[in-house]
Amino acid sequence: MSTLTGTGHLARLILRRDRIVLPLWVLLLTVLPVSYAGSFLALFPTAAERAAYATGTARNPSVVALLGPVHGDSVGALTAQRGGFLQVIVGLAALLTVIRHTRTEEEAGRRELLGATVLGRYAGLTAALLVTHAASLLLGLLTAAGLAATGLPAAGSLAYGLSAALVGVVFATVGGLAAQLTATAGGARGIAVGALGVAFALRLVGDTGRHGWPSWLSPLGWASRIRAYDGERWWVPALPVALTVLLAAVTYPVSVRRDLGAGVLPSRPGPARAGRALSGPFGLAWRLHRGQLLGWSVGFFLFGLVIGGAAEAAGRSVAGNAALAQVMARLGGASGLAEAYLGASLSVAGLAAAGFGIQAALRMRSEEAAGRVEPLLTTGVHRSAWLASHLVFALVGPVVVLAAIGLATGLTYGLSIDDVPGQLPRMLGVGLAQVPAAWVLAGLAVLLHGLLPRFAPTAWAVLAVCVLLGQLGAVLELSQWLLDLSPFTHTPQVLRVGWSATPLFTLTVLAGLLAVAGVAAFRRRDTPVG
Repeated sequence: MSTLTGTGHLARLILRRDRIVLPLWVLLLTVLPVSYAGSFLALFPTAAERAAYATGTARNPSVVALLGPVHGDSVGALTAQRGGFLQVIVGLAALLTVIRHTRTEEEAGRRELLGATVLGRYAGLTAALLVTHAASLLLGLLTAAGLAATGLPAAGSLAYGLSAALVGVVFATVGGLAAQLTATAGGARGIAVGALGVAFALRLVGDTGRHGWPSWLSPLGWASRIRAYDGERWWVPALPVALTVLLAAVTYPVSVRRDLGAGVLPSRPGPARAGRALSGPFGLAWRLHRGQLLGWSVGFFLFGLVIGGAAEAAGRSVAGNAALAQVMARLGGASGLAEAYLGASLSVAGLAAAGFGIQAALRMRSEEAAGRVEPLLTTGVHRSAWLASHLVFALVGPVVVLAAIGLATGLTYGLSIDDVPGQLPRMLGVGLAQVPAAWVLAGLAVLLHGLLPRFAPTAWAVLAVCVLLGQLGAVLELSQWLLDLSPFTHTPQVLRVGWSATPLFTLTVLAGLLAVAGVAAFRRRDTPVG
């Protein structure tokens, strides 16, 4: 029997299980850079306007820290920089996909069952990497074709698409290695996301510091060093390819030398007796959610520091462009262009915070699928109490992370205009205004878990639709009824004078109804449900 026996069957199984999620993240991360190119073509028709934008915003240190450097002031160069942060998301999606189909499967016991069949030693890992690498390459090809279709140079479009694809390939392999190092899927995600964070930090230090060499140590730095649309360096892609081969050369031997269900790093034994904090479902839920809540809060706070520092430059860069100012006002809304930029940025943060709410709500589904709920319910724990313990984090989590980004944004923006006491509460209010819309999606995830648990991950698809409507709706001037499908469309623009709190109340009531219906449905159905 070959070490790869059964790889094709497992790859088809992965494609079947991810038939919704995988096409969605490929489509979303393909459409966004193409939309950026179309926006720049429409909003900056002259070279002078593009040069002003590049000077005022794209070369601002805070913007460079977030997106990466800009190489020139052509439409292609601006698009490549604007899509720089999307490559971080490509890497995140790739590593999470591989971990879900390797370590998560092993932790749930399904890997052991499959291993009892005619299956090669490398089949599981290879299938996960094969599917994710193929999805990353498809994303790159579709992105390149889409950018070229907008009229951008074919060589630059291919270079950008290749850079995005190789980021996905590298971090998919990082996810495969992380899955071998620890016995839990959460630990593997922590290691892999930490590696992505280090890569982002190296890129940031290299691009904003006096010496650019740290960027050459990061796969994200290599993506920008290809210099799409500015004298492409076709030798740079050899670096991520070489790193991928090196990571795979380490991952495969480790995957067969460790024990099934174990990791290379030894698991730390817990105390002989649980503390009082674990005496109830809420203490257990806190233990399960606290790491993610801390990580998201720190990430949002750092993101807020960046966008707050870039606001003044963003306002100056579009001051002479009426078309862009109109779009910014539709996205975020404010009398000042800097505040319009902040409103638009914090609206995007609201979408991301909804992702935390969905993730926290779907933890209930993963706990149930892993068989850990039934033992709890055989004790004195009531179904409603167990579900409420996770629901608390699905609702409180978005509040915490959006408060973090609002405070950080108010701090740096207030420092830039010498008005910290005035801007801190204002930006905190803008951040918290996104909470009810995020709650609606979290409530939808709870409803799906209670009513149709197998389809609970569909909540991610709903979030993807909201992202598409939020990012493309104003630019493409879509019909209002279509934009109204997203709860974030109804979030009031609190930086505008005379805004109404009625939509916030309506969204909160809707979220409450969804959550209550989900709790009622869960109380009446069997558990677990496959």
